[in-house]
Amino acid sequence: MASLLRLLLLLLAVAAGPLHAQNALVKTEHVTAELLVHSPDGLAPGKDAWLGLRIRHIPHWHTYWKNPGDSGLATALAWTLPVGVEAGAVMWPTPSRLPLGPLMNYGYEGDLLLPVPLRVPAGFSGSSLPVRLHAEWLVCREVCIPESGEFTLEIPARAVVASADLFGKAFAAQPAVTDGMFTRARLDGGSLVVTVAGVPPALRGQAVQVFAEEPGVVETAPALRPVWSGGQVVLALPLLVNRTDSPASMHAVLRLGSEARGIRVAFDIPGPWPRIGAIPEPAAITATVTAASVGGAGRAAGAGWLLALALAFVGGAILNLMPCVFPVLSLKILSFARHGADRKRALAGGIAYTVGVVLSFVMLAGLLLALRGSGEQLGWGFQLQSPLFVSALAILFTLIGLNLAGLFEFGSILPSSVASVRARHPIADDFLSGVLAVAVASPCTAPFMGVALGAALTQPAPQALAVFAALGLGMAAPYLAASAFPALARLLPRPGGWMARFKTLMAFPMFATVVWLVWVLGLQIGVDGVAAMLGVLLATGFAAWLLGLPNRSQAGTLTRAVASVAVLAATASWAWPALHAAPPSPASTDAAAAEGRAPPQAASATHPANVHADWQPWSPETVETARRQGRPVFVDFTAAWCVTCQYNKRTTLANEAVIQDFNTRNVLLLRADWTRRDQRITRELNRLGRSGVPVYVLYPAPGAEPRILSELLSVAEVRESLKGVAVFAPVANNP
Repeated sequence: MASLLRLLLLLLAVAAGPLHAQNALVKTEHVTAELLVHSPDGLAPGKDAWLGLRIRHIPHWHTYWKNPGDSGLATALAWTLPVGVEAGAVMWPTPSRLPLGPLMNYGYEGDLLLPVPLRVPAGFSGSSLPVRLHAEWLVCREVCIPESGEFTLEIPARAVVASADLFGKAFAAQPAVTDGMFTRARLDGGSLVVTVAGVPPALRGQAVQVFAEEPGVVETAPALRPVWSGGQVVLALPLLVNRTDSPASMHAVLRLGSEARGIRVAFDIPGPWPRIGAIPEPAAITATVTAASVGGAGRAAGAGWLLALALAFVGGAILNLMPCVFPVLSLKILSFARHGADRKRALAGGIAYTVGVVLSFVMLAGLLLALRGSGEQLGWGFQLQSPLFVSALAILFTLIGLNLAGLFEFGSILPSSVASVRARHPIADDFLSGVLAVAVASPCTAPFMGVALGAALTQPAPQALAVFAALGLGMAAPYLAASAFPALARLLPRPGGWMARFKTLMAFPMFATVVWLVWVLGLQIGVDGVAAMLGVLLATGFAAWLLGLPNRSQAGTLTRAVASVAVLAATASWAWPALHAAPPSPASTDAAAAEGRAPPQAASATHPANVHADWQPWSPETVETARRQGRPVFVDFTAAWCVTCQYNKRTTLANEAVIQDFNTRNVLLLRADWTRRDQRITRELNRLGRSGVPVYVLYPAPGAEPRILSELLSVAEVRESLKGVAVFAPVANNP
């Protein structure tokens, strides 16, 4: 009978409603406050559950955001929950500006819901969950009145309690975090100059409101004058004359135009901060930001922009000396030797090659700008971060090498219609040589164009594309000059029997490029991916040989074609899963770092076995922790496909004297590997004003400006940069 009575009481409770509310509603003269719960899957570990304080203001009255502005007080929530149950931080909706005379406050009017995540522990097994909340808020109009309320709820564990509409609106009002945007800041006199790049196209050119989350740092009242440059906006935030904090980093919410939902950004602030009380009046600062404030990139206007074009042209010419361009260079030398006597043909080929180079640079830069404008986190050389693109290049260079070695002729394996078009338009080969040169050589631009390209990518699209066009013109200029001026062409040897041997010799740079590409692929997708790629290359070589055999009958040709396609299809089907694999686990490297030792390295003349560098994986958190401890940090932003990175790694960074200097000062050595796409590394490069690797950064001491070293790193430069770095002596409680 007792069991039946308990069952009847439970059924009556469920019928009465899912919440047993002792005191979930508090009404004052100015607001109606209510404690709500949203648990669409019931209360269980791992299930989403939310609490929320709903505040409905009477007209013209308001409460405050986490940073109330010039006056006011943020709403405070104090929870009492069972042991193990936790309430997270308030998820503050995007606030509004609330002017009051000369003051500017941040807060909310109308109907407001402050959602809070509820975490249920793994061992939770109760039939209900009691919740108590003590809330305090300051409600204001011309006068301010402190109010509070006590709220109590009993939430049934298995009941579905849903307030989807109210919580859905609150979640939609949360400031968004846009991956494609990146923010950097600098102190300039009495203002904090914040540069936000990668703004989505629909929001560009709008008025901007800034809500700093940290109070007591910047002025709230002055109307900002944003300076737009393409997808980048610069804001000068006047510092408070008597500010209460000098933070190393800040967060802010931006509202652009009429958008009700803000965008949350974060940025570091390199010191030193000006002395408190010695700052110019904010009104004198507001109008000081001009187009020239758009970092180093904005200075490309006028004469500075013409200088940027000239430097890009020179950088493109120097690019021909980089090892990654040598395979394509050998093809051009062979082309000049073959057609040197035919001036008309040579000139047409030089022009076609130039068009291919310039057009490819412009299209690659345009694609990068478009993807970054749509929110993608990409940097220069992004195409080689794709294993499939690297694989395609390896196959292409293998075919070129086999062709140069005489295994087959392209005319014998191409369909007759394609072969006839190629024969009628041979300059198409020169155009495609230019395209290929850019695809392989673009990552090699960083050693002497890193700053310029990083700046160009923050400019309006026409100016940015002009810089890349100048880079392409510089790269193609030597070939165009040789094809246009007979005196230069006469320096080349005359056609003869040597050309056949030279053609075969040029196959080996192609195969060397394939070795490099397969090595890059191995670092991206592991040894299984390398095995798969080698299998594909073997099948490609077999198919090329089979199709290149002399044609004796139409049936025989068809049979060889079918066999070739079958071999390639079977091999591709086998290799496809490995070529799509996740990057190899860095477990061994991480384990070595965790034990305080470096992964094994081979001894060499410049890197003997008794001296080693303890490189560890980079992360922003690791840098921040080390800097708080006072430890100097050196970061190597690198990638396997970056030839300059690998050269510096095996020379300067492996030099015994450099390693000894690092070890003597106890410098934390971090390596940011950008071989595969990594949004955190891309954001950090953008923050440093770079768009590609290599980049070398030394953080000498807490609060000191980071030093960016040159891309072509030398032993003398590294050792000189370390001379002023103090020796770090860890204390016992340092982790």
